[in-house]
Amino acid sequence: MSGSTIILLAIVLIILFSLLSGGIAGILAYRRGRTAGVEAESRRREQLRQGAMDEAGRIVAEAETKANQQLLNAKEEEMRRRNEMDAEQNKRRREIERTEERLQNRLDTVEQKLEQIDNRERKLNRRSSSLDEKETRLNSLEEEHNAEIQRIAQMSQDEARETLLATVEKSSRTDMARVVREVEAEVMEDADRRAREIVTLAIERIASDHVSEYAISSVSLPSDDMKGRIIGRQGRNIRAIEQAIGVDLVVDDTPEAILISSFDPVRREIARMALSKLVADGRIHPTRIEKEVEKARQEIDQVIAEAGEQAMIETSNQGLHQEIRKLLGRLKFRTSFGQNQLDHATETAHIAAMIAAELGANVKVARLGGLLHDLGKAVSHEVEGPHAIVGAEIAKRYGISEPVVNCIASHHGEVEPQSVEAVIVAAADAISGARPGARRESLETYIKRVTELEDIGKSFDGVEQTFAIQAGREIRVLVKPDTIDDLAAIELSREIAKKIEDNLQYPGQIRVTVVRETRAVEYAK
Repeated sequence: MSGSTIILLAIVLIILFSLLSGGIAGILAYRRGRTAGVEAESRRREQLRQGAMDEAGRIVAEAETKANQQLLNAKEEEMRRRNEMDAEQNKRRREIERTEERLQNRLDTVEQKLEQIDNRERKLNRRSSSLDEKETRLNSLEEEHNAEIQRIAQMSQDEARETLLATVEKSSRTDMARVVREVEAEVMEDADRRAREIVTLAIERIASDHVSEYAISSVSLPSDDMKGRIIGRQGRNIRAIEQAIGVDLVVDDTPEAILISSFDPVRREIARMALSKLVADGRIHPTRIEKEVEKARQEIDQVIAEAGEQAMIETSNQGLHQEIRKLLGRLKFRTSFGQNQLDHATETAHIAAMIAAELGANVKVARLGGLLHDLGKAVSHEVEGPHAIVGAEIAKRYGISEPVVNCIASHHGEVEPQSVEAVIVAAADAISGARPGARRESLETYIKRVTELEDIGKSFDGVEQTFAIQAGREIRVLVKPDTIDDLAAIELSREIAKKIEDNLQYPGQIRVTVVRETRAVEYAK
C-alpha cells in the first residue's frame, strides 16, 4: 500500500469519525431537546386540563345560579298567578252575591205582587159570590115579574120572556159596569201610587235647568254699513260665504243684523262664528273668508268632541266609539220645542238610571239607552226614516249591545220593547220632555193641538160636548145619558184615548174623562 493511499484512508477515517461524533452529539442533543419538549408539553397539558376544570366549575356554578334564579322566577310567577286567580275568584264571588241579591229582591217583589193578585182574586171571588146571590134573587124576581106581567098585561110567554130578558140585561150591565169601575179604580189607584212614588223619587234626585238654550241664527253688526262689506262687490263676498259653508245669508231691513238660514244647526253655528270674526276683524274678502270658515270648522269640531266627551263622562258611559261621541256632540246644536237635545239626552240618562235603580233593573243599560235614545236626530236630515230607527242602526253599527239598541229603537213605539229597561227609557224620555219649563210651544201649534183634541172627542156618537182643559193635558167629554150607559162610557174613554194616541203628537200624557150624569128638572107652579 502506498503512502498516498494510506493518507487518503486516514483522511476518510478522520471524516467518518467526525461525522460519527457529530451524529452522536446530534442524537444526544435531539434526545435532550425531545425530553425538554415532552416535559413542556406535559406542563402545558396540565395547565390546559386545570384551566378546563376551572372553566367547567365556573360554567356549573353559573348554571346552578341560573337554575336557582329561574326557579325563583317560576315561584314568583306562580305566586302572582295565584294572587290573580284569588282576586278574580273574589270578584266573581262578589258579582254572584250581587246577582243573588238582585234576584232575591225581584223574587220578593214577585211574591208581593202574587200576594196582591191573590187578594184581588179573593175580592173578585167574593164579588162573584155576591153576583151569584144577586143573580139568584133576580131569577126569583124574574119569575114573580113574569107571573105579574102575565096576570096584569095578559102577555104571552114569549113576550114576557123578551121583556124580562131586556130588564135583566139592563140591570146586569149596570152591575157589571159598577164592578168593573171598582176593580179598575182599585188597580189604577195602586198603580198610580207606585208609579207616582217611583217617578217622584227619580225627579227629586235630579235638578235641571228650566231655561233651555237654542241655536242663534243671527249675527249682530256694528252698523248697517257692514252689510255692504259682507255682500261685497257684485256679491262676491256673500257668495263665497254661502258656498264655503252651505248656508243662506238673509240681508234685509233688519237693523244692524244679518240672518243665517240653514236646516243644519252645525253649519249655522259655523257661519255665525266665521261671520262674527270677520265683522270684528273688518277684513272681508274671499281668501279671508275661506281661512275664517276653516278655523270655525275646526273650533266647532273641537266643541262637538268636547261636548260628546263631557256627556259621556257626566253619565258614566266612557269608552264609546269616537263616531258616537261626535254624534252626541252634534246634539248640542239641535233643539226640539226649544229644549237642547244634548241636555235632554243627559237628563233622560239620569232619570232612566234612577228609575231602573228603584225597580231593580239594569242601571247601566237604562243609562246608556237614555243617553243614546235620540242619537238619530244628529243625522235626521241626512238619513231617511224615523230618528229612533236611524239611531238604533247607528248604535248597532258601532258595537252597542242589543238591549241598548232596543231601548233606542222602541222609545217612540216603532219597535216593541223587549225589556223593562226599554220601557224605562221611554218613560224617562217622556218625563224629561214633559216636565214644566223643559219645552216651549208656539201659540199656533198649541191652539191647533187643543182644537184637534176637542174634535176627536166630538167625533164619537153620543157625545154632547168636549172641553180641553189644563193646557191640553186633559179632555173632558160630556155624553148623553140616555144614549151612553155606564159600561159604554168606560169603553168610550178607551176608544177616545186610543184615537188620540194614533192621530196626535203631544208631550207627556193626556187624561180622558168621560162624564155621564142624569138631571131631573121639574118646576113648582
